[in-house]
Amino acid sequence: MVNRFISAVAVGATAASTAFAASPGALTSPDRHISVQLNESPGKPLTYTVSRDGKPVLLASELGLQLQGADLAGALTIAASSKVVTVTDKYQMATGKKRDITYSANEQTYSVQNAQKQKMDVVFRVSNDGVAFRYIVAEPSLPRKKLIQERTTFALPTSAKAWLQPIAVAQTGWGRTNPSYEEHYQMDIPVGTVSPSPAGWVFPALFKAGDNWLAISEAGMDGSFQGSRLAPDSKGGKYSIGNPMKEEVFPDRGLMADVEGTLTSPWRLMALGSLSTVVGSTLGTDLAAPAIAFDKQLVKPGHASWSWALLKDDATVYDVQKKFIDYAADMRWDYTLVDADWDRKIGYEKMKELADYAATKNVGVLVWYNSSGPWNSTEYSPKSKLLTHEQRVAEFTRLRQMGVKGVKIDFFNGDAQSMIAYYVDMLNDAAAAGLLVNFHGATLPRGWTRTWPNLMTMEAVRGMEFTTFEQADEDKMPTHAAMMPFARNLFDPMDFTPMVFGDIPKIKRTSSNGFELATSVLYVSGIQHFAEVPEGMATVPAYVKSFLQELPRSWDDSRLVDGFPGKYAVVARRAGDTWYIAGINATESDKALTLDLSFAGAKQGTIIADGEGERGFSQRSIAAGKKAAVTIKPHGGFVITIKQ
Repeated sequence: MVNRFISAVAVGATAASTAFAASPGALTSPDRHISVQLNESPGKPLTYTVSRDGKPVLLASELGLQLQGADLAGALTIAASSKVVTVTDKYQMATGKKRDITYSANEQTYSVQNAQKQKMDVVFRVSNDGVAFRYIVAEPSLPRKKLIQERTTFALPTSAKAWLQPIAVAQTGWGRTNPSYEEHYQMDIPVGTVSPSPAGWVFPALFKAGDNWLAISEAGMDGSFQGSRLAPDSKGGKYSIGNPMKEEVFPDRGLMADVEGTLTSPWRLMALGSLSTVVGSTLGTDLAAPAIAFDKQLVKPGHASWSWALLKDDATVYDVQKKFIDYAADMRWDYTLVDADWDRKIGYEKMKELADYAATKNVGVLVWYNSSGPWNSTEYSPKSKLLTHEQRVAEFTRLRQMGVKGVKIDFFNGDAQSMIAYYVDMLNDAAAAGLLVNFHGATLPRGWTRTWPNLMTMEAVRGMEFTTFEQADEDKMPTHAAMMPFARNLFDPMDFTPMVFGDIPKIKRTSSNGFELATSVLYVSGIQHFAEVPEGMATVPAYVKSFLQELPRSWDDSRLVDGFPGKYAVVARRAGDTWYIAGINATESDKALTLDLSFAGAKQGTIIADGEGERGFSQRSIAAGKKAAVTIKPHGGFVITIKQ
């Protein structure tokens, strides 16, 4: 399915014998709005351009790979191109923003070669919501394909703006646990702005060029390739693929892709169009490999209670965790997460008792693990019990026998090929044991939740826990939160661990309770771990508690209603015949909105919003026809429910 080369049209000889650039015809999306054009010039790298409705989105951008023993990035010619074929796919997601997804794209494969006649295929797909391409190197003269550098670039117009997250330098930070995609975004900055980190910028990277929005990321990671990023320097708006730092490896294993046989890169993807098109895009999973075999009965998205967010290490004891099981049962939530050091503070035998007790309450127990070997200085345990296949089989089998439903695995070491392979091996071994997975201190999922249905969520975000450490993080939280639907949470589930109604110890909260409630709908996570503790939940009105008890575990459909990255967001999600619309305002002023809710097909709904007082709620009916007027207070929010 990856390499759909069908027929060849010999154009290489013509290109080599003329002073003019030769190029095949443009490849367009099914609706013909998006167009990709490849161009070759003698002695120069192959380039591509992307336009939408005739307006340039990407200027001439380079293609190619530099391998040991083969320069497939310098002077390239197009030796042949396939016929255009239609690619269609239908699949289901239990953990995404939509359940039933249909993907359709036009695909064309270009066989390119260097002066030594060494060849590479470049496969392009253009769908109505964007562009994707990948490299396939099967060159027989090069049995071993060792990647030195990918030469892909993305050239934005100099007038474009960017919303980007820097990636931390490897082996820095607390316990030398960086990088883990936990920085604040730089928002609305000129393209070409140099990253404050020499490690570069993470995916997804969001841009605005004229009327078009563009989100760049990657998908289709099978463990054979390193996780990529954008390089720190992008002079003139020309962004290039960056590499993991040399410290990001699994000890004594590889940094970059290095395979015998065929080398296939991940898909480089660009969701493209209006902001609502980009937010609604499913390219991140459309381009991922189909699901492995996994018992559908065990794929159980849900909500979880979690003590560590506000109570920290001292709460990881038997009696407190039993209390949080009762809390989850009272809230009709599905899980309780028991965090670090449970093996020392509770123990395996008592953990089995907790799992047995939880089962009587129809609550599943999830337990924490430290992924790390010697690559950081963390001491939390269980540690170094998942480093080998044999260790994982033994540990995961024991957990299943105890009645544990899933694992939260923390403190990974970056994006080297060997570390990406470590994630994949863990997912496969957990799937074989029937365990659900949540990765923390981790990389971006890049579509893995489609391929591994047991992967419920991943952190890869500066989540709510950071606001409990320093006031500076809490002060930035509303703006940061309003960035999430437009970048990090675009394609992949995100374990932000949202929602606090009471106090955060030693921190002055900057968000209203309406804002906090809205995040329960705004963020997509296969398992949503709520930060609020029983005492805080006891302060909310009965209608808020009821809302959270009945909140769906997964979504059938989603759409952006209104918003702007880092300023405000209004997102609608449907489960069955009910729409849930959540909005937050990260600005310092009231935000008066007129929302088009005609898609919900009803004239009346219920809104829960901010009420009187600093922590108040209000509930009322709302006219939910084609136009609904809503005013959101500064750092405030709301949820609307509409039954069709």
